[in-house]
Amino acid sequence: MMTVTRAQITEHGGPDVIGWVKEDIPAPGQGEVLIKHTAIGFNFIDTYHRTGLYPVELPSGLGLEAAGEIVAVGSGVGEYSEGDRVAYMGPGLGAYASHRVMPAAALFALPDTVSDETAAAAILKAATVEGLVERCAKVQAGDTILVHAAAGGVGLIMVQWLKAIGATVIGTVSTQEKAQLARDAGCDHALLYGEGDIAKKVREITDGAGVPCVLDGVGKDTFEPSLDCLSPLGLLVSFGNASGPVDGVNLGVLAQKGSLFVTRPTLFHYYSTPEERAAGIARVWDMISSGKVRLSIGQTYPLTEAAQAHRDIEARRTTGSTVLLP
Repeated sequence: MMTVTRAQITEHGGPDVIGWVKEDIPAPGQGEVLIKHTAIGFNFIDTYHRTGLYPVELPSGLGLEAAGEIVAVGSGVGEYSEGDRVAYMGPGLGAYASHRVMPAAALFALPDTVSDETAAAAILKAATVEGLVERCAKVQAGDTILVHAAAGGVGLIMVQWLKAIGATVIGTVSTQEKAQLARDAGCDHALLYGEGDIAKKVREITDGAGVPCVLDGVGKDTFEPSLDCLSPLGLLVSFGNASGPVDGVNLGVLAQKGSLFVTRPTLFHYYSTPEERAAGIARVWDMISSGKVRLSIGQTYPLTEAAQAHRDIEARRTTGSTVLLP
């Protein structure tokens, strides 16, 4: 019988808590398929699961997204066959593995125009961008949007997506190198953290008006500056915690700063029904296949060096998307 190599954590903590298990692969059951992974996506949320910021029941696997080939099909699966290329973005953790049994209903068929590495790097991030930009923020052509961490995996996709639909993009980044990456993706204005007041610069760029929407994956460090960047009735979409979770919010501040709106969306609420999933992923594959969104895979790591990938992303040493290779 084939064996699987998979990551497992038995306690929360630093990257060193990531261990590896080798075991026989079970056969897929009713409604399931066995996938041989060819590329595994890596996301900042993986570090939240590892540290316990997002609590998970232990022991636990890690990783939400991957692409690969179906090598066995369980009973009752009619939509997929052995040899089909597929990708997924959950449910459940466990993508850091050489093989995985998954429910067929959780899969997305891969078009020939999207490679396995691109799919693994893109599916969770690009679906996140699709949900946030098009269905949460409802960005329109002509809007000026502020994107924090514009050179990260989600950020670079978000900048390109916003430009493709006709928005002007202000991005924040941590280094000059990342500023250039953001500009290369289409960012109209790349602002560096630590080099002056971000809100003041945003006001200067917008002739004092502020922006109608801020897309913020950073969290604690950027929450209050983001509010200061918004025009009256503006929307802050806080979708990540790279600098820690936002807490201690005084709702009265929203009134004082212009009757602002704040939302804390989760991707899976936007991909909860079969219809939403089909429409959302069709839009994702179209944006990638058309070249409007190009995936930047900044680095790859062998699967069993995932701990180093965690160290590097937490130290802001990564750019673009990261892929683990079994």
